[in-house]
Amino acid sequence: MATYQRGKYWWYRFRFAGERIDEPTKSTSRTVAKDAERQHRKTLEAGYNNFKEVRQNRVRILEEIIDEYLTGYRLRYRSATFAEYALGHVSRLLGTKIVADITEISVLRYQEDRLREKAAPKSINEEVRFLLKMLSDPGEVIRAHLKKTRQLKLAVHKSIGKAFDNEETESLAAKAKSSHSPHMYPAFMLARNGGLRDTEIKTLTWGQINLVAKTVQVGRAKSEAGEGRIVPMNSEVYQALTDHRAWYCKRFGEISDEWYVFPWGKPRPSDPARHITSFKTAWKTTRNNAKVKGRWHDNRHTLITELAESGAGDETIMEIAGHVDRQMLRHYSHIRMKAKREAVESVIASRKGNSPLGSASKARSSE
Repeated sequence: MATYQRGKYWWYRFRFAGERIDEPTKSTSRTVAKDAERQHRKTLEAGYNNFKEVRQNRVRILEEIIDEYLTGYRLRYRSATFAEYALGHVSRLLGTKIVADITEISVLRYQEDRLREKAAPKSINEEVRFLLKMLSDPGEVIRAHLKKTRQLKLAVHKSIGKAFDNEETESLAAKAKSSHSPHMYPAFMLARNGGLRDTEIKTLTWGQINLVAKTVQVGRAKSEAGEGRIVPMNSEVYQALTDHRAWYCKRFGEISDEWYVFPWGKPRPSDPARHITSFKTAWKTTRNNAKVKGRWHDNRHTLITELAESGAGDETIMEIAGHVDRQMLRHYSHIRMKAKREAVESVIASRKGNSPLGSASKARSSE
């Protein structure tokens, strides 16, 4: 048992069940660190020795724990979509097990099962994180063991996506327009020319669209800064939504402001009071037909890249995209090599007087 200072904060370290627990307290007080260490040890001991309330929890079916966890999660957080998605896979593969049967081996097998299903390592890591967090103290012990053996997280390929070039965009737009899904083309336009995220598009209602002012007001968004932002329509988005509205009227006979722009229904849209759950299938078909590689989210990357290349200011881009800081803006803005090369070439041209900037400088110097 020990407490020590790293930077301005105190940490504690102790061994439990053969494993070293090493945690920060985020406190500048050594007394607080000692208390935190004692409390953490006490909690682990309670779980390890199966005290009454812990025993009762450990014989429950995991599906029950997941349902309770998601109920609380929906109350606490703005969106539970990803948690529902992640724990849906956990429930599918481990839901029938009792909590006491979830071990390090169970987690490793879960990782392998999901890899065989071609799931992305990043998604699997998030699913395991939810699982261990939900298990509370037993999950903490499993996490410590896996972390020690460096098996807690799968290696993730760090990629920030791509920006489609003009040829790829034209091909995608053509295939989206000819898609069997009536949603694909207007949704593609909103992502490609409006920079809206997937959930922002899926949950869009007609009350948020103003065809007279040619604007879209974003509703539910990933961040508070993104909610309620007004995104202008360019001519392509305007035409796509106008055509989609005409189809909508023909399909449902009328339009209500509360109805979703992209209604749910299989095989065809049938319930405007519910929004579509995913564009994944239609997008995959569109992308394959266009012979273009890339994610749906790369449409947003592309718009932000083009705005940056066009010389739009950071504030303008953030107003459209809904970002809250410039670090995130840099994450999305790729600035293609062609634009970079043109920029450095323009500097050389200005030095030689072959640009308006260089001519103006020469004129001033001769006066």
